[in-house]
Amino acid sequence: MERKLELLAPAGSLETAKAVIGAGADAVYFGGSRFGARAYAGNLQKEEVLEAIDYGHIHGRKMFLTVNTLLKEAELEEELYEYLLPFYEQGLDAAIVQDFGVLRFLRRNFKDLSVHTSTQMTVMGQEGARFLEREGAARIVLAREMSLEEIRKIRQSVSVELEGFVHGALCYSCSGQCLFSSMLGGRSGNRGRCAQPCRLPYDAYEKRQVYPLSPKDLCTIDLLPELAKSGIFSFKIEGRMKQKEYAAGVVSIYRRYMDRYLNCGEEGYYVAEEDRKKLLDLGNRSGFTEGYYKKKNGPDMITFFKPGHEKKEDLHKEEAQELKRGINGKVKIQKDAPSRFKVSLLDAEAAVEGDAPKAARSHPLTEESLRMRLMKTGDTPFAFDLLDVQVEDGLFLPAASVNDLRRRALKELKETYLSGFRRNGTQSGFVQKRRKGEEETRMKRCVYTALAEMEEQTEPLLNSSFISGIYVDSFMYPREEMADRLGRLYEKARSAGKRLYYVLPSVFRSHTASFYKKILRHMKTDGFLARSYDALGFLLEQGVDAERIRIDHTLYTWSLESKEAFFSFGIGGDTIPVELNKNEIRRRDNACSEMQIYGYLPLMTSVQCIRKNLCGCDGKPGVCELKDRYGISFPVKNHCMECYNVIYNSRPLVLFSEEEELKSFGIRNFRLSFTVETKEQTKRTLEIYEKKLPFDMGCATYGHYKRGVE
Repeated sequence: MERKLELLAPAGSLETAKAVIGAGADAVYFGGSRFGARAYAGNLQKEEVLEAIDYGHIHGRKMFLTVNTLLKEAELEEELYEYLLPFYEQGLDAAIVQDFGVLRFLRRNFKDLSVHTSTQMTVMGQEGARFLEREGAARIVLAREMSLEEIRKIRQSVSVELEGFVHGALCYSCSGQCLFSSMLGGRSGNRGRCAQPCRLPYDAYEKRQVYPLSPKDLCTIDLLPELAKSGIFSFKIEGRMKQKEYAAGVVSIYRRYMDRYLNCGEEGYYVAEEDRKKLLDLGNRSGFTEGYYKKKNGPDMITFFKPGHEKKEDLHKEEAQELKRGINGKVKIQKDAPSRFKVSLLDAEAAVEGDAPKAARSHPLTEESLRMRLMKTGDTPFAFDLLDVQVEDGLFLPAASVNDLRRRALKELKETYLSGFRRNGTQSGFVQKRRKGEEETRMKRCVYTALAEMEEQTEPLLNSSFISGIYVDSFMYPREEMADRLGRLYEKARSAGKRLYYVLPSVFRSHTASFYKKILRHMKTDGFLARSYDALGFLLEQGVDAERIRIDHTLYTWSLESKEAFFSFGIGGDTIPVELNKNEIRRRDNACSEMQIYGYLPLMTSVQCIRKNLCGCDGKPGVCELKDRYGISFPVKNHCMECYNVIYNSRPLVLFSEEEELKSFGIRNFRLSFTVETKEQTKRTLEIYEKKLPFDMGCATYGHYKRGVE
């Protein structure tokens, strides 16, 4: 029977996987020993993953494996196939991915394995959803920051399944766009090792030691009908690092209300107050929020004073009920014939024969006694719904023979039923990608570009003797003046012999696409820089020549596979990921790739607004400072046109001294990014670089160039 909606539960262990299935989950997502975005969860070892897949399938559930980290070159080309192969052969239903290269890899090497794109891909619009659908995604896990109306538009635009979070922890940053933990301590959220600096106290706007980056937990139990009507198919509960009692408790409540909606419709839907309280008692952070489904952002979504996860311990005493799958059976015991037992589960059948009965001297076998023995299915996953027992009078069959008959029949039924999920991995085969030569690239002259977020920074760039291209941030000009002022800057750039590129917003929603559709043909620019799948999909759909499109480091190209996946569209270039170290960059194919060698790196991109949440919204773009408990200040920009914040690193990345080494890696394109610098600071930085003057590295950072991430 086709499911109308799916309740998707987390599992950080095999025990939890069984518990949430017992609590009513339709599907379970879990991590294995590698490549999952919760590296500090218990996760499942190989044999546990295999057992979990079988357990879920016996009970009619779907089982999804998280492969939702960014993979390095050696991991993708040398480890991923062998890691996934046994799970694929076992019948894994889907893999959840963040890395575009991994998506391409799975579509090529495991053709009939469903691929779900993770919320880490930050899809917020129709263009990004259509882009990933065309690339073979069977399901899109939407960004948490989307409204019901935006989801409805995507539902009308694609045919793939949509998945949305309904309960659990929220990230302050747009998922997949956070480098805070990575840059501060080397624990990358893109590698499943986030240290959660968002749950720490900060000073901002004269408010001391508050928690402005710590969202409350999500709870949408009252919104289930609206979420279903918006087009969400899979209702996802967060919590792979939570205890099984929490996961099973939350699942059981959401199961009850999903069934209520499916059986009674929106008119008959209501939530009992005791269940709201039970959800709170299972765990919350300063209460709950309904997230972004009905509002953009706001202070009532943030904890501010108490970021810890609270729960009532006395709710964790209930034991999960043992789950059995109902089967049918028919046993026949007759004179001068072997005993016969046939069992079935849906279309799967197993028939076994056993010892022939003998004439009874006393206590003949009866229908009642035989039924009682066969119904004892023990530690098997089965229980009889129907059991047809046929016994001729006056016969005897030892208990050991009956037990053996039952054991073999149930074992064969399990194997027969699960065989329908098995795959032959050799039918797919491993198709490896080969590195292309870079000798031609090594001979090319170097090209230097600069990114400007503020208008005052453009004058030094236009006057620079070595900068040949300028990236103009989308928030440099007000929308109503953007086309005209961009056109005037374009003419200045042409007069200075420079190319001009336009940087599309990092958060690219449906209304963003509507605005740019109207003015795209009026925009004078030599090309575009895309920072999201939505922006890239938009440009390609609008017929922009792919050679005029470059992608920023937020569209990750950690591996040759991921780089070639993007370049298959004919784009003009990519940006080398900022979390790779020099050895990883050295082994990379750097042809047509640009390396950022200066700039305050964005640590978080969030649709929350620190100014609005602490002081109220005045609708004016600006910069504030976020100061941590050590007194270190991080600049924060509020981009009001698209209503999002960017938190930048406290110190700029400076790799001026490493340029010759970078050139030896085949890199010929270098970028300086100016974000919070004044006109004079921009001019001075250009002078330092051009004249090879020393830069005070006590006020700067090498980023991950020398250390990388785990």
